[in-house]
Amino acid sequence: MSGVATVYKWELLKLRAQKRTYLGLVAAMLVPIIFVVALAVKGQGGPNDIPIGRYIRDTGLATPFVVLFFMSIWAFPLITALVAGDVVAAESHNDTLKTILTRSRERGEIFTGKLLAAFTYAIAAVVVMGVFGTVAGTIEWGFKPLTSLSGTQVPAAHGLGLLAQSLGIYALSLLAIASFGVLLSTVTRNSAASVVGTLMFALLMQVLAVLPGTESIRPYLLSEQFSAWHGFLRVPADLAPVLRALWVCALYIAVPTFAAYLVFLRRDVASA
Repeated sequence: MSGVATVYKWELLKLRAQKRTYLGLVAAMLVPIIFVVALAVKGQGGPNDIPIGRYIRDTGLATPFVVLFFMSIWAFPLITALVAGDVVAAESHNDTLKTILTRSRERGEIFTGKLLAAFTYAIAAVVVMGVFGTVAGTIEWGFKPLTSLSGTQVPAAHGLGLLAQSLGIYALSLLAIASFGVLLSTVTRNSAASVVGTLMFALLMQVLAVLPGTESIRPYLLSEQFSAWHGFLRVPADLAPVLRALWVCALYIAVPTFAAYLVFLRRDVASA
């Protein structure tokens, strides 16, 4: 475990030194702020056709939920792909992977450290959005009770707990995107191809969800898990989509992670 921790620390330091790291985090920070400013300038109205959108001006707690709805399908997968698709491929591009594989830690430790770094970044982006969305919304509309999707009000403190749960279950589906990105990064050894491929994977999930004849498999598509957090916003909570997301996302994480791990273990050092 100490070896994994060491590699994990190295990978976090690498991320801190890369510009693309800050692009994603800054986007996660600015989107909710711009959203609040735009609504404040507008003076009235809001996105009434989305979950909790009609209550956006009642409490600042509604802001991160609304922004999560907008960012969940494309923005966060893109932010995640920028790092996950590069975490292994960059080593091949910079011709440093050969040195790491022959003179550094064990391969399993290296792979695990890189995977954890990609996961950490994805989670960090979601947390940044949640924090800045809550703060910006609270400054503009106050920290007041939140109206659930069932139409009942929940205390502000409880609403904050629901936000944490919602971000957590959404982040789990985002880790599946990160896992697929790491797989492509390991297999293709090309950052651009891995990032684009990861986004195409997310697009494929969205397309399958709207195609006729796919009704039987829709509950098990990764795209459907992006909205599982809606279950927390009902009174009483609808845990069916949440529980399904737990095991469905676990599969979407485990399969590409295991495949990437096998490829990484078998990587030919001479051609690394």
